[in-house]
Amino acid sequence: MKQIYPASITGKGFAEGGSVLDHRFGSTPPFTLGVEEEYMLLDPESFDLVQHVDTVLTAAQDGEFDDRIGPELMQSVLEISTPVCKTAADVERELRKLRTHVTQAAKGHNLRVGSAGTHPFSLFERQRITARDRYRNLVDQLQYVARRELIFGCHIHVAVDDPDKAIDVMSSLLLHLAELLALSASSPFWRGEPTGLSSSRQMVFAALPRSGPPPRFSGYDDYAEVVGQLEKTGCIADYTHIWWDIRPHPRFGTIEVRVMDAITRVEETVAITAYVQALVKHYSELYDTGREMPSYHRILVTENKWLGARYGLEAPVMDLATGRRNRVPLAQLIRRALREIEPHARELGSDRELEGIRDILARGNGADRQLRIFNANRDILEVTREISDATEAALTVPA
Repeated sequence: MKQIYPASITGKGFAEGGSVLDHRFGSTPPFTLGVEEEYMLLDPESFDLVQHVDTVLTAAQDGEFDDRIGPELMQSVLEISTPVCKTAADVERELRKLRTHVTQAAKGHNLRVGSAGTHPFSLFERQRITARDRYRNLVDQLQYVARRELIFGCHIHVAVDDPDKAIDVMSSLLLHLAELLALSASSPFWRGEPTGLSSSRQMVFAALPRSGPPPRFSGYDDYAEVVGQLEKTGCIADYTHIWWDIRPHPRFGTIEVRVMDAITRVEETVAITAYVQALVKHYSELYDTGREMPSYHRILVTENKWLGARYGLEAPVMDLATGRRNRVPLAQLIRRALREIEPHARELGSDRELEGIRDILARGNGADRQLRIFNANRDILEVTREISDATEAALTVPA
């Protein structure tokens, strides 16, 4: 993520002197936001992926967005990141500006842009790795696992004012992994085939080491000690090579929620951002008042996450919060969570945007829309065209 939060660090530096891991928790107002999205670069006729990220990056350089747009692992992928935002409405404004800028830069070179968790039919074997040391080293280390990572995600950062609080809030957020994945799921195709999954991306990403739900930590020092051990032994270069579904981001002073597929419609990204922000506020206030923070075994939240990836919003999941023996539709848990966090969204000024979650529940997620188009005439090209059309529909910037 590129400079969503200030990059300067005070103190000794990351992981110097044993388990010390300096951080910026508390350096920015709590609950401020930053969002990253990964986009496909597409041929305007075949809608296959094209290897032109450097061309688009050069065209997109105009001073205002230079620090907000960058490359990713493959040359057919572009990443954007918003500046620090206070509300979900601020996020919407910044995302529309960025999508507009990227789309116009691409169109200047006869290219198009799309946002979804996977490309419906492009093959990873035909993609070139971006000429950056970080990505070359990653492929050298992970080999086939890295080369097949032709997937696209959305990451949401929320600032938290205390490192130990961040660890406890992260653990409580695991209860909502399945909800966030199902709301964002937009990858029912892989290599031209319907997979029967709402999020095929999640299954591909699971092959990476240090992925999935994070383990439990007793506090920030416990987390820092684990990171320090991985760094000192050369297993990772730094903590950003830990790819959990939710992770602390010490340099930004945020909790980073990473489980989501890339989301096609900008208003849905905004709604899920409001959902995440209100959840973080909810659990932060539980922590501040000394009440018990909910925490569940990793195998249980992982099972629910799998069900969300497989079945989407109607997944039959375990109701861990109540301990009921029967399973319930995931959408039911989302509606219950909405009732609980709506007061927090109002206090944050993001209640209007949070209403977008109910729209997703009513219309279906991105995977549902792709499958409806495909099932009408079995045309995978039409599915990809609709992804691009809906992504670029964000170009009108609201007042």
